[in-house]
Amino acid sequence: MQNSTVVLASGNRGKIKELSELLAPLGWQVVSQKEYFEEEVEETGLSFIENAILKARFAAQKTGLPAIADDSGLEVDALQGRPGIFSARYAAQGDGNASDADNNAKLLQEMVGVENRLACYYSAVALVRFAEDPTPLIGLGKWCGEVLQAPEGEGGFGYDPLIWMPEYGCSVANMSKSQKNQVSHRAQALQQLIQQLSK
Repeated sequence: MQNSTVVLASGNRGKIKELSELLAPLGWQVVSQKEYFEEEVEETGLSFIENAILKARFAAQKTGLPAIADDSGLEVDALQGRPGIFSARYAAQGDGNASDADNNAKLLQEMVGVENRLACYYSAVALVRFAEDPTPLIGLGKWCGEVLQAPEGEGGFGYDPLIWMPEYGCSVANMSKSQKNQVSHRAQALQQLIQQLSK
């Protein structure tokens, strides 16, 4: 798959930018699915892995190209794993996604008075060579921190302003992009995927 065009099954601009930078060293030309189609596949899986595979297969089916998809989110220990696979639409009313600000506000509201602040980002990245690929490659990443009492920092996206990383002494939103791209859950998942590809 060296020097292939790979469709990135996402319309999330933050995710596209992050994944494109991480995949650039492979020599792949990464293009967003938005270049080819507008529809979104229904994420009916019960896990990040299932949803990543669903998204990758859909993009490969629509384009005839290899496709890579990430499904990721935040699991909060004290909330029994919420928001989990619903991280992007945690505060949504009905169908569709919610804004980052609304999701963050809901998380803060649910964490009022909660002592256990442990929260982990999870990422599953799936790569299919074609839509019916019987052996999709899967990379998994986990990155844990603590939920802050209030947002800190302007960088990143999603829940980044609310997650404190003790080993770095700052919120994820205050980390540099290059630093985050080396250690994040998505970076870990992609590294696993790249290791499998290089075997």
